[in-house]
Amino acid sequence: MPEIRRLKSRRRTLSVLFLVLLTGLSAGILSVATGEERKPRPRLGINLAGPCDWNTELPFVDLMHFSRAWTSQKKGLPFGTGPALDLDENGYPTWLPEGTWAESPLISFGGHPWPSGNYTVLSKGRGTLSFGASATSVIEQSPGRMVVTLDSDKGDLHISILETDPADPIRDIHVIMPGFEKTWQWNPWSPHFLDRWQGVACLRFMDFMATNNSAIRTWTDRPRLTDATFAGRGVPLELLIDLSNRQHADPWFCIPHMASNDYVRNFAEMVCEKLDPSLKPHIEYSNEVWNPGFRQNRYASEKGLALGLAKEPSEAAWLYTSKRSVEIFRIFEDVFGGKKRLVRILPAQSGNPFMTRKILDFENASSHADALAIAPYVGLIVGETADRYNPLTAEEVAHWDVPQVLDRLRSKALPEAVESMRDFRKLASSHGLDFIAYEGGQHLVGVRGAENDAALTELFLAANADSGMGSIYARMLETWKQEGGSLFCHFSSVSKWSKWGSWGVLQYFDDDPAASPKLAALVSWAGTTGQKIGSAAKEVRQVPVRKNIDAGK
Repeated sequence: MPEIRRLKSRRRTLSVLFLVLLTGLSAGILSVATGEERKPRPRLGINLAGPCDWNTELPFVDLMHFSRAWTSQKKGLPFGTGPALDLDENGYPTWLPEGTWAESPLISFGGHPWPSGNYTVLSKGRGTLSFGASATSVIEQSPGRMVVTLDSDKGDLHISILETDPADPIRDIHVIMPGFEKTWQWNPWSPHFLDRWQGVACLRFMDFMATNNSAIRTWTDRPRLTDATFAGRGVPLELLIDLSNRQHADPWFCIPHMASNDYVRNFAEMVCEKLDPSLKPHIEYSNEVWNPGFRQNRYASEKGLALGLAKEPSEAAWLYTSKRSVEIFRIFEDVFGGKKRLVRILPAQSGNPFMTRKILDFENASSHADALAIAPYVGLIVGETADRYNPLTAEEVAHWDVPQVLDRLRSKALPEAVESMRDFRKLASSHGLDFIAYEGGQHLVGVRGAENDAALTELFLAANADSGMGSIYARMLETWKQEGGSLFCHFSSVSKWSKWGSWGVLQYFDDDPAASPKLAALVSWAGTTGQKIGSAAKEVRQVPVRKNIDAGK
């Protein structure tokens, strides 16, 4: 009898344990299905402005990295209209047609000062370089090296190749800012740039990689450290990894829309090999593939139609985005030996939940992802004529003052953004995904001809500089946190405000951060989440990264 009682007792214990286990598993399954198990971790990230000679952030100490491609010049002809140049594989002229010279703008700030001083210019080959009126004196000169004094009071900075030897063309040119000749090879970044974004959780490289309308297909198409300029194809992967390691910030990579599987695998292998193991690569297929303004949308639409994913072009693009995203995720998972270190991102268009559901549900794509990303902008988009989406006209809004613009953002744009946040947070949760922002911030801009209204542009620029914009940012960011948002990548870092928008938190590399209501709000909010940004960061992370930027690797 005692043995029977003990047996029954064991059975009851096992039954209870089974029920507890079953209940726990059920709760876990339910939480995965609803997303409740994912605790939002609000953090600040940043989109970095892209490579071009009008980039006002000056992230590199070598000015050639963001220079314009070499173009032919001939006396009496408009800029860039000389005979075509024969360029080598890195983009340097192999010879000069008679009566011409090659020219490349380095800095196009339109009158704003850039760093003056003694620049070190390094090169290989035989030829003659000139900086025109910007060069006030040549202090030192020897084969392959010169030290030249450059003056920003002379205007924008250009470099010219006046002569080159076809047997040994001048090439591999570097224009190093004052004070960095001994360090640029192992630390290519400006200290001001590193300090400004020290502490951000994530660096989104969409513009840095020249993602939109990219022509990259194969691994041999990728940008290289030896390129004459990174404008056009983007910053090389080696440098993206190097920057992430130095800043100890997760990298957000946007894979080119036409990239082959071989490209993706090589890309993933380099990231796996060189990225700090404590960092998580964020992986996204291109950028805004749903946006008809980009070539990636047309490409995805054509691919989707050819595969029979849908009959309607826009839906075909959505479904191809879903399909290709998962294919890319699987390659990364294979290289990384699983998904633990990855953040796999599916895109959403704010205000279009129908499209988003299509992307999430197609072939159960959401089960292969970690996050849903939207762009929660607070904005006022104004055209010359009104439509059902933008009922205000440029003529009407141009007569407003700054308080009226800010009041419109508070009373209408912000509530609309909050509603969108809530809707998409629920959508993300229902699919077990984190809810993140690939872009966000203010969105004051004229479109469809209204961008040419000077009064409207001046009004929007003034609104961006007003302290009231900071309070709107503070409310937007706090609402993002309250509504369950996680990573928020502001758009953008530093860029000059114009009729095309006021996206930068600062306009120039030397702006006073304390004078920017937008940056102040971002830094303050980040502090509430435990982040210390820029000068508030305790220390600048120093890591040995020479091997990461070795062109031979």
